[in-house]
Amino acid sequence: MPVQVYAPFGQRMGSDDRLYDNGQRALDSHRWDQAFESFSQVAAHGGSRADGALYWKIYTLYKLGRRDEALAQFAEFRKAYPSSRWLDDAKALEVEIKQASGKPVSPEGESDEDLKLMALNGIMQSDPERALPLLENLLKGAQSPKLKERALFVLAQSGLPRAQQLLEQIARGGGNPDLQLRAISYLDGRRRQGGNSGQILSEIYAATNDVNVKRAILVAFGSSRDKDHLLQAAKAEKTPELRLEAIRYLGSSAAQAEMWQLYQAETSADIKEHILNSMSAAGNTDRLIEVARTEKDAKLRRAAIRSLAAMRAPNVGDALAGIYASEQDQQIKRAIIDSLHAQDNAKAMVDIGRKEPNVEMKRYVVSLLVRMKSKEATDFLMEILK
Repeated sequence: MPVQVYAPFGQRMGSDDRLYDNGQRALDSHRWDQAFESFSQVAAHGGSRADGALYWKIYTLYKLGRRDEALAQFAEFRKAYPSSRWLDDAKALEVEIKQASGKPVSPEGESDEDLKLMALNGIMQSDPERALPLLENLLKGAQSPKLKERALFVLAQSGLPRAQQLLEQIARGGGNPDLQLRAISYLDGRRRQGGNSGQILSEIYAATNDVNVKRAILVAFGSSRDKDHLLQAAKAEKTPELRLEAIRYLGSSAAQAEMWQLYQAETSADIKEHILNSMSAAGNTDRLIEVARTEKDAKLRRAAIRSLAAMRAPNVGDALAGIYASEQDQQIKRAIIDSLHAQDNAKAMVDIGRKEPNVEMKRYVVSLLVRMKSKEATDFLMEILK
């Protein structure tokens, strides 16, 4: 199956990513025309996946029997992407096309990939030492995504030190970017089964500027609840989107002590608000109450108060009422009233309404109480009518 890049936390995947994945699925099903169309579009856009898309575009031209067109594309590839990590794959593919017979390739012709996969598995089980060089050659050659992915899978299942070295080498970038992402996922799987690849993934993260690679490693850290490495990424990452992803994964990893440490050290109000959102999702009422009481930034205080509105812990209502009693900022006072209303806490709202000297604020409390079906609210409204 093809390597896929997933958009985390419900974010929509980019159009190039979708087209690229559609192209790889078409390759695996030998739908060469569809693959050619998808990869041509991605290559034309010139984005981060354009070099990989151009490689697969050339590959599909070859499979469609358009050998001369395919060969003509290699010069364009080398000119446009002189430092691409797809160059080795492109060189191997160019050699294969030049060595191919002059007979047209039939798009409908059956591939021998299934036979190769069966042989690969058999040799790996019977003579793994002999199979490793074969696997390495397959991974370096001009093979389809399906065959390369399967070769990498077989490599990842082996307990031989050399096999694990090869897997780590590919995860560190010793292959094309698609294989690197898949190798990272296999390292993550090995780690969850008791392996110690967390440090390797951390080193890869620190050494790369590839957003897709970093994102894949953050997914791995999140799935294994690696709080230490997530905190490290959340502190050091310079790319805002990746930083936010690290924070979200950290928040979903029951890492509340680390989240609070991150909040206290942070200087960006926007990042702090994202941290508050993660604390809210984790139900960290104590820290949210502390922020509502002590944070100097009024916007962040309001954000903490809004987050507390959805929490039903017994101490939340009393804490909000206590903050209200000493508060001077009218916007924050309104935010507290809104939160108490969201909690259906008529008792606290009535107490505020009775003591509030500001006529406008008192009217606001009453405007919300009239919508509440509560004995406390009704009794208070009756008091006003006397």
